[in-house]
Amino acid sequence: MAGTSDQLRAGRESYSDSAWTAAYESLSRVEQEALLAAEDLELLATSAYMLGREDEWMQLLERACRRHSDAGLPLKAARCAFWIGTHLAIRGEMGPASGWLGRAQRLVERDGSDCVERAYMLLPVALQHEAAGDYEGAAATAATAAEAGERFGDRDLFALAAHVQGTLLVTDGHVREGLCVLDEAMVAVTAGEVSPIVAGIVYCGVILACEEIYEVRRAREWTSALTRWCEQQPDLLAFTGRCLVHRAQLMQLHGDWRAALEEAGRAGRRFEDAMNRGAAAKGWYLRGEVHRLRGEFSEAEEAYREASQLGFEPQPGLALLRLARGNADAAAAAMRRVVGETTARLRRAGLLPAYVETMVAVGDVDEARRACRELGEIAAEYESALLQAMAAQARGAVELVDGDAGAALRSLRQAWQAWEELEAPYEAACTRVLIARACQKLGDGDAYTLEVAAARSTFEALGAAPDLASLDALSRNAAGGVLHGLTPRELEVLRLVASGKSNREIAVALVISEHTVARHVQNIFSKLDVPSRTAAGAFAFEHDLV
Repeated sequence: MAGTSDQLRAGRESYSDSAWTAAYESLSRVEQEALLAAEDLELLATSAYMLGREDEWMQLLERACRRHSDAGLPLKAARCAFWIGTHLAIRGEMGPASGWLGRAQRLVERDGSDCVERAYMLLPVALQHEAAGDYEGAAATAATAAEAGERFGDRDLFALAAHVQGTLLVTDGHVREGLCVLDEAMVAVTAGEVSPIVAGIVYCGVILACEEIYEVRRAREWTSALTRWCEQQPDLLAFTGRCLVHRAQLMQLHGDWRAALEEAGRAGRRFEDAMNRGAAAKGWYLRGEVHRLRGEFSEAEEAYREASQLGFEPQPGLALLRLARGNADAAAAAMRRVVGETTARLRRAGLLPAYVETMVAVGDVDEARRACRELGEIAAEYESALLQAMAAQARGAVELVDGDAGAALRSLRQAWQAWEELEAPYEAACTRVLIARACQKLGDGDAYTLEVAAARSTFEALGAAPDLASLDALSRNAAGGVLHGLTPRELEVLRLVASGKSNREIAVALVISEHTVARHVQNIFSKLDVPSRTAAGAFAFEHDLV
């Protein structure tokens, strides 16, 4: 018995120190030799979870639930049943989840008291409201649970419920209110007031909510906090893959592409160990993005394929890869498909910049304008600096295509400033290329040269090979004047064709006959060796002729 007592004491101490492997090994030996008390069995279960052994965690919790129930402690048993049911629901196993949550509810009712466990059972109700599209009812239910957590002094319940409430509020468009509630949940976590599993859930949930509404600054702050939390637990496996994905996303945005690749690779390995296919897929997609930006197109293709195999939609990255490889029609088809089937506004916001770029490339300027307006509306609704930067850049690109270089320059300066403040060097450099084109159209050759030089310097530092090649082509076109034998009048017609004008509209704009316009169009097709107006427009955009 002395040995068992020593092992039990060592297991408890290791648990307190977040030394999960040592805690798991010591407590497991006690459980093998003699039955652990239900409370110590819960410590063993948590240690298993933190080591990524989720199935074993649930088995141990089932055992703890039975022991609590046999000891006449229905409320403690109800907590175990709550966690099992909630986890099964997250995994999509709704039948078993319903059974365990029903058991938890019956145990609470059997006790009959006004207890905090009763408030825990509000969280599945909130998620049911959310699934039915009743975000207001879901947020109100989560708020009630959070209030109960405060009233009973249960910081776990408060943090869980506040993070659910805040996420629901921001998703429903109440951004400021929701972010304040999310910050409250995070204060409880960073102050060390909550249990280990709750800490990891809230860290990842809050960061994901920030990412989904494009709240980069908070995502960066809380990801740093999550990183420190993970590093304090060297043998931690649970949550670390998600932490690495969050870090990789921020590294990509901030231009540290090599580190982003490494972090995404580490995340993929962690998720494979933890059997989390969805998160592993996101890691593959991130790798595809970095490879594409660096011009490593074969590696990008493979990474997008892996993401798709794991169930992750590899758009808009794959479409932008097709565009970079010169297959604008395939890119446009993919983007029309994914935008057409996506209804969630925030998800659409992530697709629309690439959609605008692709529509401009194939000459569908009307569709690019419509998408640009939608992106602007979403940015205004969610008050996100990142969304506003995306919208301003897209607006400037469309204004440039429409021939309004002055308006384009104003939009693009706004976008560039926003990207600078967000510390997003690649996006800032891409915006400077558009600024250069606007300056060129306004006749300011010096400004054009300076903007191109600044963009080139950033692209070189990042290793953005495709963008450097595009800059070279832009410089050649700027120096070469007339291209492919087109006359100045044919260039005028080509620009109007690219903007979506009909022959009649072009004739009115240039004060020439419609027959003459038709002849110019046919000459353009012949000289550029293109079969259609769409292809001619795509050529014009690709070679910076508009």
